[in-house]
Amino acid sequence: MGGDKTDVWQGTLALMVLKTLETIGPMHGYGIARRIEQISGDRLAVNYGTLYPALMKLEQEGFIQSEWGVSDNNRKAKFYKLTRAGRKQVEREAREWENTTAILARFLSPEEQP
Repeated sequence: MGGDKTDVWQGTLALMVLKTLETIGPMHGYGIARRIEQISGDRLAVNYGTLYPALMKLEQEGFIQSEWGVSDNNRKAKFYKLTRAGRKQVEREAREWENTTAILARFLSPEEQP
């Protein structure tokens, strides 16, 4: 398998971003991307052309808020944080993902079917 990285799966990036912000607190986009890659064991690669539109969409939906601040290396950066609606969305999406993976697991392990 080697060091090949997979792009983040369609439909999962928003949940990963929300969960990262829920766990760590306010972060800038670069930090969010690095954290997602780190949690994946460096098996996922976060594409910035996908991340920033996802952050904009989450902000438009009211799940995150942004404000300008200064990063650790003293550069101006936009920091994102979870809103109350975002916390509810994390719970909702996590439940949906658990249900989806449970259904898929039934197809991948047909010998365990009732």
